Amino acid sequence: MKKIKIFITTLILVNFSFLTNANDTPASFADLAERLMPSVVNISTTQTVVTNVNPFPFEFPPGSPFEDMFKDFGTPQKRKAYALGSGFIIDKSGLVVTNNHVIKDAEDILVRIEGLREYEAEVIGSDPLSDLAVLKIKSNETFQPVKFGDSDKARIGDWVIAIGNPLGLSGTVTAGIISARNRNIGLNRYEDFIQTDASINSGNSGGPLFDMNGDVIGINTAILGREGNIGIGFSIPSNSAKIIIDQLVKFGETKRGWLGVRIQIVTKEIASIEKLDEARGALVASVAKDSPSDKAGIKAGDIILEFNGVSINEMQELPGIVAKTQVGKTVKVKIWRNKKEITKKIKLGRLETSEDFKIAEKKPIDKSSEIKNLKIKVRLLNKEDIQERKLPKNTSGLVITEISPDSPIKFLKVNNIIVEAQKKKIRSINELKSIINNVLKSKEKTILLAIYNNQNQRRYIGVDLN
Repeated sequence: MKKIKIFITTLILVNFSFLTNANDTPASFADLAERLMPSVVNISTTQTVVTNVNPFPFEFPPGSPFEDMFKDFGTPQKRKAYALGSGFIIDKSGLVVTNNHVIKDAEDILVRIEGLREYEAEVIGSDPLSDLAVLKIKSNETFQPVKFGDSDKARIGDWVIAIGNPLGLSGTVTAGIISARNRNIGLNRYEDFIQTDASINSGNSGGPLFDMNGDVIGINTAILGREGNIGIGFSIPSNSAKIIIDQLVKFGETKRGWLGVRIQIVTKEIASIEKLDEARGALVASVAKDSPSDKAGIKAGDIILEFNGVSINEMQELPGIVAKTQVGKTVKVKIWRNKKEITKKIKLGRLETSEDFKIAEKKPIDKSSEIKNLKIKVRLLNKEDIQERKLPKNTSGLVITEISPDSPIKFLKVNNIIVEAQKKKIRSINELKSIINNVLKSKEKTILLAIYNNQNQRRYIGVDLN
């Protein structure tokens, strides 16, 4: 009899908990959507592009040796290219936030509010590294802004809604939950994306992700895959974005903190050798000459454990934390050196004026080609790469410039170098494509690649091409 009573009590408690949680589910998003709609904008851009028109009544197959030979015979022709995106108003004067890739190279920018009112807009500032941009609507009217929420308080499982212009369908509202946080998908240097299953498609870029208070907690930026929404979208957290946006509004450019170090992951093996309690922090691979770290006495081999009072658990956390810190500020940095912890004081420089940044900005970028079966883009390794990375002089290969989130080698990083395939040296893009095609024709369907990682460590990887 006692056992029966306990069972019934448990059931009652479970059911009560379920009913309590069920009350948190919104009955409708209508009131929230209606209130927010006037603050969300559609963005359309135009730019002039020049293409070569093929003068011949036939085309050469991709990779053909005649393809490049006859490109010069084409007739240059100008045409208008159009792009669509989304954004949201953050100030009653008409300041609009969107993604940098939405307005990049645009000659004309039009902003539409509720699909009715149309205005010209100009770029106040943009930042390719974070993929953010701020526009100003050319009008003296007063607009309805939204405010930023605290993305750090957003929890996995919280309800969110996205409003934007997917596929040109203005004023589209979708709902979902926060699926994950602190996602890194290899799009840019500073990533801690919010992942959501709210439907996001092409045209949603730059649009807001709202919490249930109607505050912006994310800026919709990317989706997983190329086929459209599959319930995996990514948003820049508002707390990260707001720092950049404030700088773009105030200065028209960004001012990021800079240490002047190249870092790598602290592996279990390295932690064991260095007598560190666990694999944590960021290992300093090199220190830029005359950089803030160099002046403060940071050395290659040091492990950065804490920056400005924030513990560094994983290597990828450090760049974002440093970038958010005020330029010129003196911070305490705890490092692990010679099997003991010491503290250094570092006065931060500015990333955008550093020599490393200038070199990276000025460096010409060779044309990239897509390797479809690997879902990556690559370019030829050049002499500058070899010198800069201090590789053997006879090194040849392909530098990875882009990696799709669904690539079979998504665990690699941009700037990794493919030097061999099936133990054959790679001297051209077509050579790699040819080897892949031969593998696909065989029964094995697996290819062996040799790569240099970003620390110039050479290793082999096996890739399943199925």
